[in-house]
Amino acid sequence: MTVAKERISRRAVDKFAQRREQLAESALQALADLGYARTSLREIAQKSGFSHGVLHYYFADKVELLTYAVRKFEKVCVTRYDDVVADAGSADELKRGFGAAMAGTLRSDAAMHRLWYDLRNQSLFEDSFRADVLDIDAQRQDMVWRVVERYAEFAGQPPLVSPEVAYATFDGLFHRALLHQLSGQQAAAEGLAADVEELLARLV
Repeated sequence: MTVAKERISRRAVDKFAQRREQLAESALQALADLGYARTSLREIAQKSGFSHGVLHYYFADKVELLTYAVRKFEKVCVTRYDDVVADAGSADELKRGFGAAMAGTLRSDAAMHRLWYDLRNQSLFEDSFRADVLDIDAQRQDMVWRVVERYAEFAGQPPLVSPEVAYATFDGLFHRALLHQLSGQQAAAEGLAADVEELLARLV
């Protein structure tokens, strides 16, 4: 293959990837608004400005598009608390920062978190994206565990629970707060921050 043909081929690949990114952004909005079960490729196409045929050209089906879109969102999510860990100079700073960060994402990204829980629930019935859900869940667990380990270092004590238990507990608090936030409870985020701080202190 000549250099010119290689460049043309590379541009075609880049354009294909860019279009998938655009479609994924539109899909995330549609899926976050309507949920997995109520969203079709046609509805996503209407929101994206692309035709149904174009959407189907870039993604084989809704499952592929959904998984791609959620993974795109999760790239940000799974490092959300790393700056909190890096910037904290004490156990108290880390505790407050972690609580504030969880409260912040509850306020700003509630629809996207709702989509994640929808996807995770759907994976109990559809094995086509179960592996992706398990992988994302494992990354989220690692993210939370980095916070717990750092807090334990500040406290000079080992964690009292396993990574699995720590993640499940924080996830349970967040899931409950998300339901309250979506129900219009104004104090949901503040309550989550306080609960997260208390829980982190009890895990070490």
